[in-house]
Amino acid sequence: VQLQAFGGGLVQAGGSLRLSCAASGRTFGRFSMGWFRQAPGKEREFVAHISWNGMITYYADSLEGRFTISRDNAKNTGYLQMNTLKPEDTAVYYCAARPRAGVRDWELYTYWGQGTQVTVSS
Repeated sequence: VQLQAFGGGLVQAGGSLRLSCAASGRTFGRFSMGWFRQAPGKEREFVAHISWNGMITYYADSLEGRFTISRDNAKNTGYLQMNTLKPEDTAVYYCAARPRAGVRDWELYTYWGQGTQVTVSS
């Protein structure tokens, strides 16, 4: 499956963005999906993941409930709604998919999108 992440941009602290991850090539609904992010000079970190049918979601504890992951298999698209953004959320955000249950370890994901930059100004 090919993934393309988009929707990033520049936003002020406290603002919101919704990232999208468009999938093509194989049946998106057969894959769990995850979002990860990587800030300059830091390791890639887990943000959230969602099961193939959208029924199970997990989030990084550090997000404090500000982000929501979702998906629409009919549209072959996953989403990450980000609210109350903080400057420390600034990073390149990646979507990823794997043909098994979602996990927090980015190394276990098979397919990756190209990343979209999110910049939060203070």
